[in-house]
Amino acid sequence: MATITSAGVGSGLDLESIIQATVNAEDLPRMQRFEASKTRYSVQLSGLGAVKSSLSAFQDIIKKLANPDNFTKRSNTIVQPASGDVISVAANSSATPGNFNIKVNQLAQGSRATTTSAFTAPSDVVSASGGKLTIAAGDKSFEVDVAAGATLEEVRAAINESATNFGVSVNIINTGGATPEAKLVISSNVSGTGNDLTITNDTAELDNISTTAFSGGAGGLTIATADMARDAIVEVDGIAVNSATNIFKDAIQDLTFTAKKVSVGTETAKLTVDFDKAGVEKLIDEFITAFNNAAGTIDYHTKVGAALYGDSGMRGLKNQLTNTLSTVVSGAGGFETLFDVGIGLKKDGKLEKSSLVRSVNAALTSDYANVGKLFSGENGLAKTFESLLKTQLEAKGSFKFREESLNKSLRQLEDDKLSHDYRMTQLEAGLRAKYAGLDVLIAQMQSSGSYITQQLANLPGFTSNKK
Repeated sequence: MATITSAGVGSGLDLESIIQATVNAEDLPRMQRFEASKTRYSVQLSGLGAVKSSLSAFQDIIKKLANPDNFTKRSNTIVQPASGDVISVAANSSATPGNFNIKVNQLAQGSRATTTSAFTAPSDVVSASGGKLTIAAGDKSFEVDVAAGATLEEVRAAINESATNFGVSVNIINTGGATPEAKLVISSNVSGTGNDLTITNDTAELDNISTTAFSGGAGGLTIATADMARDAIVEVDGIAVNSATNIFKDAIQDLTFTAKKVSVGTETAKLTVDFDKAGVEKLIDEFITAFNNAAGTIDYHTKVGAALYGDSGMRGLKNQLTNTLSTVVSGAGGFETLFDVGIGLKKDGKLEKSSLVRSVNAALTSDYANVGKLFSGENGLAKTFESLLKTQLEAKGSFKFREESLNKSLRQLEDDKLSHDYRMTQLEAGLRAKYAGLDVLIAQMQSSGSYITQQLANLPGFTSNKK
């Protein structure tokens, strides 16, 4: 039997269109439903992702509010004198708020020892047989071996490069002139009155580079009065305070400051220590912004026509967030709720600063500690929000469950689409098989009809009716 490779070729009928129309009638409506479902699931995933992201940002702020350390910080404000900065202050968390005038009378310094005129050049030999130097300042010390025949320059290098050197540096100053001198200058970074350099030796040959001679008495290194180690001295509200270094710890209890330079005349730096009200108010501002963003994101994705419109889970979440704002907190003095510290809730469900009861700044000024307890206490507002957000956002939370469910639906949709494609392929193959037989049959009939007509036309007396 003859075969037809393209439907309708044998019969002349438009069977291809018939096949395609039949397949499309089955295929297109289902494909449209597939695409609509895919779009719906994808948009829902996108909406959930946006809400989840806004809640994660809100959670970051809540973690800060839940940390009591953020309510124990202090702010340090310094008004320096006209001559320049005389002090700097380290951050602190427990100093009692107050105002202080600080005058720097003297900076701390280490000592410096200089040799007398024993050497004329850095190449002068210090010791023919060698020996040992012991260098000390305060409670620190180290030893240096001086090799036989070592020069002044080699002694300098040996001290500077010693692995146990605690902060001593050595230089050589060459005076030049008609009678040049090479002076060894040894400086220590150990400051504080009484912490002058002491350099001793184990052989008289090294007396010229020691502060104490081998046999006792003065050596060849001397420390001028101006070069002695000394304390830093400041006045705090007229009270003199000494420190072995330029760092003053607890001169003002629980506060550390550093003397930078000596005050000019009677100039003082004015230091104000206060609770970090500005930092906390900024954190509260961030809380308001993050809450409003989360609430606004939920509203946007649940409005009429949006991906999560009519979603009961989102409605419930929005209600939980709003209801948590009204949490009553015990143990925070006169502050029982968020609305007692200068925050209000607008008709649209967004937070704002409000002075109806008192302003945020007034609350912080009147009772800074209890504002902290309201947020970061054991049963504080931030702790309550932390619990709510953890339930929503943790690895096994509601968002994770819903995302997995939607992704599973998308995967199932792809599987269904593959199955549908296979059925459509089979449908088309079946139609082609059926129409192929019809095509051949009609072609044969047409061929037979043409043959009969031709034979009849050859009969005597037969005429065809042609126009």
